[in-house]
Amino acid sequence: MTKSTKQWYASWFDTPYYHILYKDRNYDEAQGFMDNLTNYLNLPEGGKILDLACGKGRHSVYLNSLGYDVNGVDLSEQSIAHAKQYENETLKFDVHDMSKPYPDTFDAVFNLFTSFGYFDDDSCNLKTIKSIKAELNKFGFGVIDFMNTNHVIENLVAEDVKTVEGIDFHQKRYVKDGYIIKDISFEVPAEGSRHMDGEKFEFQERVKAFTLEDFEILFEKAGVHLLDIFGDYKLRKFHAKTSERLIMIFK
Repeated sequence: MTKSTKQWYASWFDTPYYHILYKDRNYDEAQGFMDNLTNYLNLPEGGKILDLACGKGRHSVYLNSLGYDVNGVDLSEQSIAHAKQYENETLKFDVHDMSKPYPDTFDAVFNLFTSFGYFDDDSCNLKTIKSIKAELNKFGFGVIDFMNTNHVIENLVAEDVKTVEGIDFHQKRYVKDGYIIKDISFEVPAEGSRHMDGEKFEFQERVKAFTLEDFEILFEKAGVHLLDIFGDYKLRKFHAKTSERLIMIFK
């Protein structure tokens, strides 16, 4: 396989195999999270939400169904091309780099499901927080829903195989240089013959192992104020060791 010159997330997220591997994500739980979050924030009726790193737009579509005016943005051109089929007067999708300010302001900016900490250039993490600040209107809230790295590292499964749609995804997980890394390798069977070698793929996911303390430093540098912290999608209290998520509300 030819090595991609793009950042890992730009190439991996643009493949159909990314969506196959993660097709069983719990969207009921995700929608419950959206219900809880919008209720907690008490967003205005018809309020404007920016869904930052929206992927194929499923959560943007759900937020729009709740009555919000939603812009979904993502770096993946293929994901946005897919999402555009759902557009209407109050739901729009754009290809956009989240480390740069989007040219509008919102009642809320959501960065959901660990869509932060991908950048090789550390300065882009701070730029993303500063961009979120610029995207908020006077009363707006920023939300970053990140993994709780303490819990993830403590419970890291070093190696496993996940079979989806006849493809065996070999997954190796480890921590290196401040990143939680997952190496994914798989072979896609050749069409029409079981005996021919298929095409082999290797991808790597790398997410910076940010802790709450790391985010607090970023928030201070960006000039935003942390208002509340939750540890799961039911918005229960955050516990550094046991919570699955690190959900931060700021403005």
